[in-house]
Amino acid sequence: MVDVCTYQKTKFKSLDAVVLENESVRAVILPGYGGKMVSFFDKESDYEWLYQTDRPNLEIPPYGADFSNYDSSGFDEMFPGIDKGPHPTNWKEVPDHGEVWTLPWEYKATHDGVSLEVHSPEFPYVLKKKICLHGDGVTIKYEAINKSDEPFPFIWTPHALLNLDEHTAIEVPEDLKQVMNVEKGSQHLGDWGKTHDYPETESAKTGNKIDLSELEPMEEGTAEKFYFTEPLSKGWCSLVQPNLNRKLTYRFPENKVPYLGVWKTRGGYRGEHNIALEPCTGVYDDVYLAEKIGKVSYIPAHGSYTWTLNIETGGL
Repeated sequence: MVDVCTYQKTKFKSLDAVVLENESVRAVILPGYGGKMVSFFDKESDYEWLYQTDRPNLEIPPYGADFSNYDSSGFDEMFPGIDKGPHPTNWKEVPDHGEVWTLPWEYKATHDGVSLEVHSPEFPYVLKKKICLHGDGVTIKYEAINKSDEPFPFIWTPHALLNLDEHTAIEVPEDLKQVMNVEKGSQHLGDWGKTHDYPETESAKTGNKIDLSELEPMEEGTAEKFYFTEPLSKGWCSLVQPNLNRKLTYRFPENKVPYLGVWKTRGGYRGEHNIALEPCTGVYDDVYLAEKIGKVSYIPAHGSYTWTLNIETGGL
């Protein structure tokens, strides 16, 4: 059976959009808004996986914008860092949540999807991605190109905020047994840098046992972010919706994307409720710190760094 994918230009919340669609899934991309994938719809379960805000129209942020002042729905690319701060090669400032989420991407249709690229106005790199649908998922092929004479350290992660409810659960490779908190003053996980057993640990707030692979407790006003302390032995992670009998799985090359972070907010950030699985090329959000502790990836001088992210829907 041939997997037929259609390509269509349209509008999404007042912005120019590209829609890729086949029999199983539909993806909506905003090239002018950081190449953001703003919707990933699972037709089989009639379910939108990506978190949506209630804003009727979207506003494209200016370069260097504060992420918290703009729409947080969908899947934004984080590159070449996440936290605002100096880049280790030249001390130029990496903006909040990186550069590319605010920049317009050039794009063109391909025979099986869409190709996009963005050129940094401050750093010597070009980031490219090719998006195509395959059966019940999407494949994104990335290439980061370094135009300078020295290796370029970077952090990339898919900042894809996903919908959640009381049934949502996380699945990761079984050998991941410890996490480190990187959310300052987390109610349940304590101070930045505190480590916890995974999946079961003790809440710093209540002293009760909590399961970090689940979304309980569902109380209002909490936000958590943690990283697994060991590099990945297998390149996958999943978000499970047992009430829908469906799961969303990310697959990626663990030698190129060796780390995994998790973000959860249940009203603790802007009153929103969402979760993100964040396979990444470096930790812990700050590219300057990551380079200093040897947990960052590099684009070779006058070379490129390539990786792939497959996002698959499927039954349990």
